[in-house]
Amino acid sequence: MFSFAELALPLVAAPMAGGPSTPALVAAAANAGGFGFLGAGYLSRDALEVQLRAARERVAGPWGVNLFVPAEHPRTELLPQLLAYRDQLRTDAQNYGVELPEPDPSDTDDYDNKLELLLEQSVAVVSFTFGLPRADAVVRLHEVGTAVAITVTNPAEALAAVERGADTLVLQGANAGGHRGTHDATAIPDGTPLTELVRIVSASTTLPIVAAGGVAAREQVRELLAAGATAVAVGTALLRTPECGTSDAHKNALVSGEFTETRVTRAFSGRLARALVNRFVLDHDAAAPALYPEVNQLARPLRAAAARLGDVGGLSLWAGTGYASARAESAATVLSSLAPR
Repeated sequence: MFSFAELALPLVAAPMAGGPSTPALVAAAANAGGFGFLGAGYLSRDALEVQLRAARERVAGPWGVNLFVPAEHPRTELLPQLLAYRDQLRTDAQNYGVELPEPDPSDTDDYDNKLELLLEQSVAVVSFTFGLPRADAVVRLHEVGTAVAITVTNPAEALAAVERGADTLVLQGANAGGHRGTHDATAIPDGTPLTELVRIVSASTTLPIVAAGGVAAREQVRELLAAGATAVAVGTALLRTPECGTSDAHKNALVSGEFTETRVTRAFSGRLARALVNRFVLDHDAAAPALYPEVNQLARPLRAAAARLGDVGGLSLWAGTGYASARAESAATVLSSLAPR
């Protein structure tokens, strides 16, 4: 099976669900000697199959797919908070002329069907975010030659991933853009610096570690590799590249000067995620309950309406703390600028 230690360039184009991760970005990372992931979150099985086909046409070397692990149990005790949040969002919905959906706690993001597809059409690596895959899924992926990577945010999650049979740990630090990969949606991760986190976790396991979170400079890559990481993942640094499927509004917001800070918020999805602080974050951050996917379902039509209208104040502008360094250059150029040499 594939190991990240094999990479000529120890850099990974992080999976970014919702559009940014594309077959073209996967190909750019792989062709530069690194590794690319498709972000399968929010895609149906059929939509993922289309992307798999497109990636295979472009990439000769190894690449992977990331899946969101669905929550095992709905948290009914938070239902009053969810209904209150829905009421709070009604004004936004009225302003946009859209209807808010009824929350559906049974939504699994088509997880089982996408997993079956990846067992039928294997890739080098399947990574999991938001929790542990079932033990039988790990066994079945190994049987078709697919390595398993699990996103973790602390030593306890790392230990659980090792015990579940992971081949690689994707260790995500506090400065990461987009969703935190905590296994418990209600958890509030600490702010341990990524380099220190790599040292702590690498001291307790021999598994390869892909370090992720806020990486924007070559010096950071060197530091993380020296601390024990096998490879380093970058996401926000690639958001403005032409191969990335980020919307123009999002790309422009990163460098417009209108937004001057990021914040970890539950406002858009119910899970903690780092985004540029815009109107939606300011209006709704304090009230959003720790319920995913229900909050995400409520906010989805609002985000879509904001996108149609070009209203950056209503978009989920995911960004890591190094967002100001994102450049409108080719993915190959960006990755080369981060290469440890």
